[in-house]
Amino acid sequence: MKKKEKVIVGLSGGVDSSVAAYLLLKDGYDVEAVFMRNWDSATNQDFKGNPTAFDEVCEQEKDYRDAKKVADKLGIKLHKVDFIKEYWDEVFTYFLDEYKKNRTPNPDILCNNEIKFKAFVKYAKTLDYDYIAMGHYARINHDSTDPMLLRAKDNNKDQTYFLSQLETSQLRNVLFPIGELEKEEVRKIAHEQDLATADKKDSTGICFIGERNFSGFLSNYLPAKKGDMRRLDGTYVKEHYGLMNYTIGQRKGLGIGGSQDSLDAWYVVGKDLKTNTLYVEPDKDHPHLFSNKAIITDIKWRGAKKSGKMSAKFRYRQKDIDINLTWIDDTKAIVEYNNVKAVTPGQAAVFYDGDVCLGAGFIDQVFFNDEERIYS
Repeated sequence: MKKKEKVIVGLSGGVDSSVAAYLLLKDGYDVEAVFMRNWDSATNQDFKGNPTAFDEVCEQEKDYRDAKKVADKLGIKLHKVDFIKEYWDEVFTYFLDEYKKNRTPNPDILCNNEIKFKAFVKYAKTLDYDYIAMGHYARINHDSTDPMLLRAKDNNKDQTYFLSQLETSQLRNVLFPIGELEKEEVRKIAHEQDLATADKKDSTGICFIGERNFSGFLSNYLPAKKGDMRRLDGTYVKEHYGLMNYTIGQRKGLGIGGSQDSLDAWYVVGKDLKTNTLYVEPDKDHPHLFSNKAIITDIKWRGAKKSGKMSAKFRYRQKDIDINLTWIDDTKAIVEYNNVKAVTPGQAAVFYDGDVCLGAGFIDQVFFNDEERIYS
């Protein structure tokens, strides 16, 4: 009798990974599950044991209990693994370093690269696996010589943006069981199988850290330096409470009423790290918010490199933007586009050819007609 192929699935305690595990069993795989613990919030310490000022109910333990209920229901073994040090060293340190540079990072992308598809794979090898699987909304075409990352069937839930920097080698033995399903179908299957996570709310917030008072959380690790909030013409508006707490295009949390010239809400239109100045204007479509060119660095590309016309996303769930890409070197490119709002240094630029996710890099500089925007 032929041995079943073994799949190690990441079971997060959410409905998506729960249904992914069920579908793998249904397809005849030998399935074991792993719950990843990556943040030591239960003890209010970082991995070195340093106390933090943050004190909230730990959601990770709740997630683990939900994952255990699902594993028991499906009759699969659940391993609980700590990647706290790996997360701190490879993801959270980068996250803090980017904020120190006055950039807006996306830790979820690095989290996939370093934790879910590196540290997780290293652990899975101890379990003698054939494939790993995650509950991501994405698809992989394994029919070609090299696997291709494809958008999910459910365009509203598609997560290729966060998977965009994975290398071809990281996709070879990966399955995304729910990639062909709409979210409603996933919920329906969870109800039909009476899984404990069927009605559980989708998680949001920072990868593995979750929903928090972000400014308060960040202040545990980076001291906020107050400075001037000004209009672009230099007019003083008020004091800001640390550039790292604001992002380009932000409206809420500025603490400014209507201006003398307008009853419109105020928006962040620029940041200058050298002078510690936050620039704001009462115009959601202020010209300074728009750009038409960006320098993208640290690009990882799958397959033969392409240049010229293609589409891109500069943030999650953004509509595809038509771009023209010109390579500067192996990992750096110029991207040109037609007047896009709030293209922000530190965020990812993800490239597509139809449903195929080609790769991604990080926005380094932003320009409008060759004049650099003061976004960092």
